[in-house]
Formats: sequence, structure tokens, C-alpha cells
Amino acid sequence: MGNTDSKLNFRKAIVQLTQKNQKIDPSDDQFWEQFWQGHQTTLEDVFALVTSNEIRQIRNDNPANLATLCYKAVEKLAQAVDSSCRTQAEQQCVLNCVRLLIRCLPYIFEDDKWRDFFWSSLPSQEKTMPLAQSLLNATCDLLFCPDFTVTATRRTGPEKAEELANIDSCEYIWEAGVGFAQSPPHNAHMERRRTELLKLLLTCFSEPMYRSPQQSEEPNKWIAYFTSADNRHALPLFTSFLNTVCSYDPVGFGVPYNHLLFADTTEPLVEACLQLLIVTLDHDMVVQQQLTQPGQASYDEGNCGDNLFINYLSRVHRDEDFHFVLKGITRLLNNPLVQNYLPNSTKRLHCHQELLILFWKICDYNKKFLYFVLKSSDVLDILIPILYHLNYSRADQSRVGLMHIGVFILLLLSGERNFGVRLNKAYSATVPMDIPVFTGTHADLLITVFHKIIATGHQRLQPLFDCLLTILVNVSPYLKTLSMVASVKLLHLLEAFSTPWFLLSAPSNHHLVFFLLEIFNNIIQYQFDGNSNLVYTIIRKRHVFHAMANLPTDMAGIAKCLSGRKTGGKFNLPRVPQRRTAAVSQELPSAQVPEEYNEEDEDEDEEEEGNIINEEPKAEEDLESETESHERSQGGEAQMGEVLTAQPAEPGTLKTSLLDTPGISQMTEREQAHPNDKPQTDADSTDIVPYDRSAASTPTGEPKFTSTTELSRLSVAHRGSIRMVPSEGDRWTPTPEWIVSWRSKLPLQTIMRLLQVLVPQVEKICIDKGLTDESEILKFLQHGTLVGLLPVPHPILIRKYQANAGTTAWFRTYIWGVIYLRNVEPAIWYDTEVKLFEIQRV
Repeated sequence: MGNTDSKLNFRKAIVQLTQKNQKIDPSDDQFWEQFWQGHQTTLEDVFALVTSNEIRQIRNDNPANLATLCYKAVEKLAQAVDSSCRTQAEQQCVLNCVRLLIRCLPYIFEDDKWRDFFWSSLPSQEKTMPLAQSLLNATCDLLFCPDFTVTATRRTGPEKAEELANIDSCEYIWEAGVGFAQSPPHNAHMERRRTELLKLLLTCFSEPMYRSPQQSEEPNKWIAYFTSADNRHALPLFTSFLNTVCSYDPVGFGVPYNHLLFADTTEPLVEACLQLLIVTLDHDMVVQQQLTQPGQASYDEGNCGDNLFINYLSRVHRDEDFHFVLKGITRLLNNPLVQNYLPNSTKRLHCHQELLILFWKICDYNKKFLYFVLKSSDVLDILIPILYHLNYSRADQSRVGLMHIGVFILLLLSGERNFGVRLNKAYSATVPMDIPVFTGTHADLLITVFHKIIATGHQRLQPLFDCLLTILVNVSPYLKTLSMVASVKLLHLLEAFSTPWFLLSAPSNHHLVFFLLEIFNNIIQYQFDGNSNLVYTIIRKRHVFHAMANLPTDMAGIAKCLSGRKTGGKFNLPRVPQRRTAAVSQELPSAQVPEEYNEEDEDEDEEEEGNIINEEPKAEEDLESETESHERSQGGEAQMGEVLTAQPAEPGTLKTSLLDTPGISQMTEREQAHPNDKPQTDADSTDIVPYDRSAASTPTGEPKFTSTTELSRLSVAHRGSIRMVPSEGDRWTPTPEWIVSWRSKLPLQTIMRLLQVLVPQVEKICIDKGLTDESEILKFLQHGTLVGLLPVPHPILIRKYQANAGTTAWFRTYIWGVIYLRNVEPAIWYDTEVKLFEIQRV
């Protein structure tokens, strides 16, 4: 009953603050004490008792009252530190102050006039320490407060209790792991208190949400101070955050349904630690300055020194620490993929986006960690959950950001030779995905999932196509054996992207064909021996390469190509056969062969009817039949668990807008895999020259939201079709000169030579032996060789990810968008006027 009365007094006090022109005297302690003494309101209670309209009303009509409320709350936290926060009453007072500040801070950031408020000094202090620094110091001290947030290490003798101001917080790191060996006992109450203090820190750091994307590049003073040497707890906080995340095991002893019987106080703590880690690691003003204004010292060194979190992370070097971090991240990333026979019996985590961002940041700042990851097959434990999320999220427009971060990580990994080599490890389907069953390697899985994304993903994924194919180009020289399924998928993409009307419909569409041809050339030149499936598929689809070489360059031919497009602006992809798997009951819809292909088939005089390598509608089904029937006989791994098919977002789902990502040429830097090889001449070069669209670009420096795409490219509809969506008022008209300029550079020599040598041999075998079985031809191709017959191998070119201002800005927007949407209990930033991104309903 007493708590109800005190909540009523709290509510009355809030109403009193809102009275217009009624300034409450700062020295009226009896009034101000009502906010933090004598009641136990939870964070949810505070959000219910103090409405957003009331905070805005106090801010606009009685700014002095809001200022006094914040000063007094921070003062209370500082007093609690001075007295070491030992009594229960003091601890409750601290929590009440923390909850009130979490509620009020976003509305202070919302108003530009209040921006410098926290960087002014406390009226009662003669020393000029800004309010923000007092708040951060007190919060950090309280995070290592014995008997409040950490277990006290009991001492014998007269000085049993330590003064909080003098404590060595390195002895109180929250969890064993990097730089700390003891694992302190878990205490649910302490974990809850830590979580609330961390939510306050996160709220303090969220000021960039209330700046436009251009302004978000300015230093964040809160994070700069928190991660500087002025914060004496910087090292123990960093190690506590990292170790808490990486040591968390949501399954524990594996008792089914334990998460439904007991409240898990560790998960909210882990999520808060994760979110603080990615926000603090994103604040790299030194790099930011180099990217945006090379050669200029644009910010005050005094305000933004070295970020110690980044510094500590980059200096981790012991293998056992790397092992601990990698195992922790892979354990949590693989949690949603774990299959068992009791539905919902294991805890499911939802922090995979934050985990992927953390993994990205660690690889970015610590190259030794990246090489450690790629040193063994452990990298595949990261690859599989990424591919799972990419495949599952491809149709959901609210998960476009997740798709991007997954692809960015794969792009970063693909720049290293070891990643391509690791992909040759055999894959056994332990994760249910709605993809064709195959027997093969992780490379086959990568290609199959990428094909799914391109063929059946949401149309807002179109800017990622270049990235997806760049990843495949980077790994292609190392792929020893592709399965028939993966080979068909690759040829299928080439067939779709080389359709004449598609090539001529937008100025950058031909880039996709260049990437695919580079993949084929790398495999033929460097891995011919094990890739008979791909060679066989190239032979069967040889008309695609001939059609590309003979693309019309006269105006009449161009007009005919463009008119060949179907009415309604879309054409169906040529058919990729699908089969019923044990897990997917209905057959997936397949597209019809478009008329263009039929016309081309008629023009192919060299194809003799009756041969097994002829392009016939039925032969397409035969192509995968043999490999798939073999897999069916192996016991059908897809039977375990129910396959989750990619679903579009539920209507009403909230999502945050994202900035456009830069083009692939800005994101990557070309590098030879073997620098001792002869340099590539211009004649050999197949590099892609980006189409200059400066006339149509937005004013300099103005980021654009992805509601409008940068180039008129293709967008992908469902049911395996590709359709063109030209941007309004910007029609593209191809010219003969433009076509000639890139058609002459198509790297077709290697493939044409392969066809010239092998097609007659295969046709001769078919006629001589009367073959009707693909396995015999595959056997012949396996033992064949093209040594001395192909052009001189080209140098292997790797496009490595390169840090750039565009992706840095994209990451900042994405990180805060994730944090905004994930903090819903309570919803700290909902109902506030966020400027960094737009909040949209699907």
C-alpha cells in the first residue's frame, strides 16, 4: 500500500513540474526528494507514470525545472559514490535516479537548444566539471560497486569495506575471459542493476539519433569521454563487456524448457553489453577524419583523444583470447539454428545483428584475429549462420540491413585466400534451409544461397548484387569441385543477366556479366581438373556465350532487343529445376523459358538435334536429376526439423531507413593474389568502369535514403523472376558506341577456346558410343585436359574490402536503427523525434 501512495506522490510531483511558469526552488529538498526517495518504481513504471508530452511540456514551458531535475539526479548519483552506496535505501535511490534520467534524456537530445546542457557545470560545484562527465564518472563507479553491482571480495581486518572512489575495478571484472581468470558467482539482482546502469549509458550515447546523417559524423562527446584515459574504468569496462558477451551460454546444461521456468537475467545484460560495445567501437574519430577530410585536423584533440576500447581491442593477441572470443560469438550466432525434437524447448536469442556488427568490428580493428579465424575451419561456423540469416531474410524488407551486414562480412573474408580454400570442406546439411538438397562443399552452399537471394529476394537487395558476385569472384580461383546444382545456378545467373534486353536496359547491368565471366575464367584456368560439372554445364549452355559475343550493335538490333521485353516490365528467369524435398511439401513454382531463349536456340546452327548436350526443355530437368536422386538415396538430410521458408515482413512491422551503400568500386581495392606474377596489361583487363551519373546525382555530401536507388538497375520479384524498374524521369537509351565500348572487353577468350576444343570431342563420343547418359560424359570430362590449349592464365585479382566514408556512415545509421528497434521493454526512444533515420511501417 505504501508503495502505491509513494507512486501517487511521484505522479503529483511530475504534474507540479509541468505547471506553466511555476519554477520550483532548487533548494526545496522536500519536493525534489519525492522523485528518488521512498518508492520502488520499476523502469516500466517510470515510463508509464511520466508521459512524453509531460517531459516536452516541462522542457518547453519550465526549462528551469527540467534542468534542476537532471542536476539533482546526477548529484544524487555522485553522493551515492561518495558514500560507497552501502545501504538498501541508497541503492534504491540510485536506481530511481537512473530510471528517471533514462526517461528524460532522449527529450533533452531532441531539442537543439539543449544540446550543450550536459556539457555545462553543476551550479553547486566550483570546479568546472561538466554535468555529463559527473554523470559518466558516477555511473562507471557504480558499475563496480561491491554489494550493489559486483560481489564484494571480503577482507579481514579493520578496513573491511573499500571506499568506492579508491577501488581497483580491475579486480572486479564481471566475467572470466580476456585478461581476467576468475569467474565471479552470478547474482540475478546485481545483473539487473548492471543492465539498468548500462541502459543509462546507452541512452547518454544516443545523441547521434537526434542529428541528421551529415551531422552524425561530428564527434560524440559522451563516447569520447567514456572511452578516454579520463575514465579510470575504461579497461575493466571493456573486458567486462567483451567477456560477458563471449562467455554467455543461453542453453546452459541443456535442460529442456528451462528458459520458461526461470527468468534469465543474463540475456538482457549480454544484449546491453553488446550494444554498448558496437556503439563505442563505432566511434573512431581518427579514421572518420581521415576518410572525410584527409590531411585536415578538423576536431579538437582535447575533446576526442584515442578511443581506448578500439586501442584495447586492437592489442588483443593471445591465441587463447582469440579462441575464447570466436567460440563465444559462434555459439551465440548458431543459437537460432540449433535443431531439436521438442518444439521451443531451447532459448532463442535475437541479438544476431549486434553479434555480426561486433564480429565485423573485431575483424576490422584486429587483423591478427581475422587471420586466426581463417587459419582453421572455424570460419565455417561463422559462414553457416550468416548464410542461414541471408537465406531466411531475403524476402523481408525490414531485414535489408541484416542482409547488408552479412554480405559485407563475407566480402571482407573473401579478400583473404584462406577463406576460398576453407570453402572446399564438405558440407553436411545440419541447418534446415529452403534450398535444393545437394552433396557438396560449403562453396556449393554459398553459391546456392546467393542464387536464391538474387532470384527470389526482395527488390531492395538489388544494390547487393555486385557485392554478391564480387565475393564469388574472390573465392573462385580456389574452388576445387562444384556440384552440379551449384554449376547450374551459376550458369542460370549468367543466362538471366546476359539477356539482351536486360543488358541494354540500364547503364551498369553489364557489370554483372563481367563478374560472372571472371568466375568461370578463374575456375577453368586454375581449377579445371575437379570441375567437370561446371565444364559440362558450360558446354550445354554454350549458346549463351555465343549470343553474348554476337550482341547487336546497330540501332535496329538494339530496338529489337528492347522490344523483346515482356509487357508489364518483367520476364521470367529461365527455368532452374526444383524438386520436392522431404521438408518442403509443395513444389516451388518455376518460371517458363522466355521467348528470347527459344529464338536464340533456333539460331544455333551448330547444335545437332538428338545430342545429349543439346538445349532441350527436358534436358534441364535431367541435369540435376542424377545428382539429386543420389542425394535422395543418401537419406535426405533435410528431414530433420521444419524448414523455415523466407517470408515477407508482417504488415505493420517497424523498420528504420538506411543510407545508400557506395558502389563496389569504392568499397574494394583490386590486388593481385600473387604479386610476383606478370602485371596485367590493359588488353587483359576486365575491370569494370563505373557509369558516370554525376548529372543525376544529389548535391554534394548529401546522403540519400534507400527509398530511391542510386542506379536504374533491376529489382527482383518473387517466383523466380527479374524485372526492370527504371527510375522516374531518367530513361536510359543505349547507343551502338556504348555497347561496342564494353562488348569488346568481354573476357570470352578462355571459354570460347574451351568450347572450340571440347564440343567436337563430346559430340564425337556421343555419336560413336551412342551415349544418352550424362555420367559417361562427366567421366570423360573428368579425365580430359586443356593443358597448353587455353590462353596464358591471367593473374588472380582479388577485390579486397576498403574502409570508406560511405560504409562508415551506413554503419552508424544501421547500428542506431538496430538499437532503436531492439529496445522495446521499455521503448526508450519511441515517440521521440529521431533525425538520423526514418521510422517506417511495412
